[in-house]
Formats: sequence, C-alpha cells, structure tokens
Amino acid sequence: MDSALIAAVRRFNRTVTQRVGALDDEYMAQGRPLGQARLLWEIGPAGAEVAALRARLGLDSGYLSRLLRILENDGLVTVGPAGQAGGDGRVRTAVLTDTGRIQWAQLDQRSDDLATSILEPLTEHRRERLVAAMAEVERLLIGSMVVIEPCPPSDPRARACLRAYARDIARRFDDGFDPALSNPVHDEALVPPAGVFLLATLNTEPVGCGAVKLHRDAPAEIKRVWVADTVRGLGIGRRLLGELERHAAERGVTAVRLDTNRNLTEAIAMYRAAGYEEIEPYNTEHYAHHWFEKQLRR
Repeated sequence: MDSALIAAVRRFNRTVTQRVGALDDEYMAQGRPLGQARLLWEIGPAGAEVAALRARLGLDSGYLSRLLRILENDGLVTVGPAGQAGGDGRVRTAVLTDTGRIQWAQLDQRSDDLATSILEPLTEHRRERLVAAMAEVERLLIGSMVVIEPCPPSDPRARACLRAYARDIARRFDDGFDPALSNPVHDEALVPPAGVFLLATLNTEPVGCGAVKLHRDAPAEIKRVWVADTVRGLGIGRRLLGELERHAAERGVTAVRLDTNRNLTEAIAMYRAAGYEEIEPYNTEHYAHHWFEKQLRR
C-alpha cells in the first residue's frame, strides 16, 4: 500500500475527529462521550433490537452491553425482551425512557447545530462541494466496510442472496426467469474442494454473492454473481469476481469462464474491463447470449 495514501487517510481522520468533537469528553456538551451519545441516537424514539444495534455500529457484545448498562443506570434506556405479543422473548430490545427521549431530541437538535456550524462559514458553492465530497466519501467508506468471505450455499444468508438474484434477473430478462429452464447449480458443487460460494456482507447483512465451480479437465466456471442495489457502484461486484478468480488460481486453475444474458449490460462491461474475452458457447444455458473466458496468472 502506498505510504502517501495511508498518510492522507490518517490526516483526514484527525481533521474529522477534531472537527466533529469526537475527542471531547462530553460530546455536544451532553455530559457523555461520543460512544454513549451515538448509541442513544441509534436507539431512537422507536427503540431497536440489541442485535441490530451491535451489527449497525460494529460493536462487540461486551462493549455494547457496558454502554447500554451506563444508559440504563442514567435512566435513559430500558433493555429487555421484545414486548410485542407473540414476539420472540429471546430478542432483547432497547427502548428510550421519557428522559431518554428528551435527551435524544436535544442530541438531534445539537447535531443539526453542529452541521450548520460546519457549513455556515463557507460560501454556497463551497457548501455544495463539501456536501458532495462527503456523500462520495460516505459511499466509498461503505464499500470498504463490505466483507467478502466463503459461506456454505445452504446458509440462510446465502439463500436470501440467491433468491434476490433470481428476482433481479427475472425482472431484467426478456422473458423472465424460470429456474427449471436454466442449467442447475447444486450446493455440493459450491463447497470445497468442488468449488466455493462467497458471501458479501455489510454490517452482517448479506449484500452480494458469487460462486465458482472447479472442473478437473476444463476451466473453472463462475456463477451467480449478484450485488444488492444498495451497494451497487461501489466495486463490490469486481471484488467478488477477483476473489473468485483468486480462489480458482490458488487451486491450480489457469482459466475461468462464465455465461451471461444480453440484458445484464453492467455485468458484461465489468467482465470485459476485468480482462474477460468473448468466446464461442461452451454450454447450452437457456438464458445465455454471451460467453466469456479469462486466463489466470497463478
């Protein structure tokens, strides 16, 4: 990694933490540090499941429990089983007390005031530049938070991705998508040593997937590459593709190939940009119009 890039990120982090008051013992003069204030804000007037808070904020269970205990002791929050009739009693929910809702409203107003103080000294043009730059930084940071790792195709999160994949292509293909007409991809072909299924998650929520099938006497085959609308444009598809290629190369594969539908124009552009070259059809996939292959370097 370029040391200049690393230094620039560190410099940006220092500037932001100072400007937003993250270093202060009392964040926005509320008598509590940033971690407690952020948790209070995330719970919000509607309350939140503890597991969802942990995933959303990226906190380990122990630290989150300590923060919640502090807010409880201060009379701002109650934590207990979900109170809805018929709900799962094992699900713990954090709910603001009346005092907690008052502090939340104060925090919300002071957050607006802080944002105003950042924008106010700037000209209109510079405000627009700053907000646009912040939006871009936010999207890129979200992209860097996506985790890609192997996952059994039978995992519920993997199943959810595959269902989303099927709905997506059914909407985009000319005649919809009928799995019975497509070449099947069985679970056993997507687990080592036969292959691998990769799952992309953001704050533990599935946002993408991809798989590669290894063949003894033929190039490996990439299947089921899908990215959720919420993270498209962040390079997640290209990362999935690269990880699938790496998995194949590490197992001695020298080439990978895939088929795709003519309506998946973004995918076709990504494959070509990644070095895939169009080839003659190598299978009888009902929904395929293009077939691609790429030589791998081990």
